[in-house]
Amino acid sequence: MALRLENIKWDLSDDNGVNKEIIKNISLKFGDGKLVVVTGPNGGGKTTLAKLIAGVVTPSSGKIILEKDGKDIDITDINVTDRARSGIAYAFQQPVRFKGLTVRNLLETAADRKMEKSELCKLLGKVGLCAEEYLNREMNTSLSGGESKRIEIATVLAREADISVYDEPEAGIDLWSFTKLVEAFEEIREARKGTLIIISHQERIISIADEIVVIANGQIRAFGPREEILPTLLSDEKTGRCPINAKGVEY
Repeated sequence: MALRLENIKWDLSDDNGVNKEIIKNISLKFGDGKLVVVTGPNGGGKTTLAKLIAGVVTPSSGKIILEKDGKDIDITDINVTDRARSGIAYAFQQPVRFKGLTVRNLLETAADRKMEKSELCKLLGKVGLCAEEYLNREMNTSLSGGESKRIEIATVLAREADISVYDEPEAGIDLWSFTKLVEAFEEIREARKGTLIIISHQERIISIADEIVVIANGQIRAFGPREEILPTLLSDEKTGRCPINAKGVEY
């Protein structure tokens, strides 16, 4: 299943009712089985693009099309719940907490089936958590922001969706857990189990992409295979225009 954006725009009204164009006429195609990293400056429109794909917000104009089983399906106006039913999973930058729901409940709900403990352990291990400590814990304020973030990423992995969108999955995750997460992304990419769209500043995530999208000021600055785009980013790093380091990409 592939995803196509056609002339997508999104406006935000300020306190005075004046519209500000955040996403400016973006057209993109995310190919089936690809790992695509979207990067760029803070405030450039990356998270908004992720929310548009997931159905959290609706475009001001343009179309979002799913290419599935040889058919084009217009999903522009359907909400986030129906978008999820259509095969799109989304990990929020700031995870939602669910009082009264255990980690096991959440993972099984995401997978839509009962899961063996060994499966649950494997999922949590991919995000650097010990299943023995977390399976029966509630998704409430007793969890730190980093723990909640990792559990939410695990729920997206559990879904095995056709298209998975991760908004800065590295946020709030320690180095060891981050390494495990990158390995999980690599496994999915190698198996070609769905399309991954990752919003990230991290060089290590950018370096495993099949394709890279660079967004600045609500527009596409560059888009293409990693082999073409990454050298440009590294070249910009040397000139000080676009430094890439362990902490991320800055413009």
